Amino acid sequence: MAVYVYSIVAATHPQRLDRLDGVGEPPATLRTVRTEKLSAVVSDAPEELRPKRRDLGAHQAVQERLMADGTVLPLQFGFTTTNDEAVRAVLEDRTDEFTERLRALEGCVEYHLKAAQDEDALLRQILEESDEARGLNEEIRSGRSSPELPLALGELVAQEVSARQDQLAAGVVEALRKFAREQRSSQATGDDFLSVSFLVDRDSEKRFVTAEQGLAETLGPDFDLRLRGPLPAYSFV
Repeated sequence: MAVYVYSIVAATHPQRLDRLDGVGEPPATLRTVRTEKLSAVVSDAPEELRPKRRDLGAHQAVQERLMADGTVLPLQFGFTTTNDEAVRAVLEDRTDEFTERLRALEGCVEYHLKAAQDEDALLRQILEESDEARGLNEEIRSGRSSPELPLALGELVAQEVSARQDQLAAGVVEALRKFAREQRSSQATGDDFLSVSFLVDRDSEKRFVTAEQGLAETLGPDFDLRLRGPLPAYSFV
């Protein structure tokens, strides 16, 4: 039967799995695959695995329990392989790599930040600060413009939005990176202009969260900063 892999920890990790269920229906029983230096927490994989709420919750509960007792390399939901021996072979082949990464993540948690800006506020800002955009807009509103002007204004606004949001994203990351050990950016989606994960030392958590709150207050009500954490360090495995 295929094996579902939750995470990798050092062999010395307590690996308390009592009263925890694995994914699947009925819930699978958790177990460990061990080598001399590493352990992987696994269970039998269900025949059909989908990201249902119960299974996502079971996966996260395993990570949180392990994280409470030590450093974890958490795998993303849905990682499976053929059998326990395949898991053991990977642990043995990549012992040095996994051990180094566990050392890098020791005492750390992940915080993920997404940010968006109110579109109307951003457009008003561009029209106030860009003479070219304001001039095009006024000419269009006069009713005497050529058909090409709305397209030109749209292209100019799109360029301004991209440039301003890139600058904002860089500024937000720069303001918070001093409180983190590492950061990893990902593609922002929807209305967001920023999606970034920070690897934060437990000793720096309070300062990091306080800095993010201060940044949100400084940016003001036109910005929506959404911080999630502490999380298992998925982005840094």
